[in-house]
Amino acid sequence: MRIRTVDETSAGGLVVDTVTGRAALIGRLDRRGRLLWSLPKGHIESGETAEQAAVREVAEETGIVGELIAQLGVIDYWFVAEERRIHKTVHHFLLRQVGGELSDADVEVTEVGWVPLAELETRLAYADERKLARRAGELLSEPA
Repeated sequence: MRIRTVDETSAGGLVVDTVTGRAALIGRLDRRGRLLWSLPKGHIESGETAEQAAVREVAEETGIVGELIAQLGVIDYWFVAEERRIHKTVHHFLLRQVGGELSDADVEVTEVGWVPLAELETRLAYADERKLARRAGELLSEPA
């Protein structure tokens, strides 16, 4: 049986409380039951830009309303699910919190938390996202 290849595009981001210097992360359980911390992200809906999807997904998965500051970068990777080989491209953005409260109400999320920016490197589960966090730190430290 030949496995079907599918392209998927998502958007998400790193939302930062610039007053406290913390970022909102989501935690999901992997197949072994380990909690893995990552950046919120999800599918881009029909008629939506990557930027709009990032703001919406961050709000849905963390409860935090953010406004765009900058593009952080694009990550792409492959995985197999439901007898399909999936090539996923994720557009990530840096956002500033403008409202909302931290919430783990989204069924896809096990836990949410505010993490000091200095701890992102050790908390984020994926190397590509750690690289984006470094980029966010550089952008946030640049003079306005």
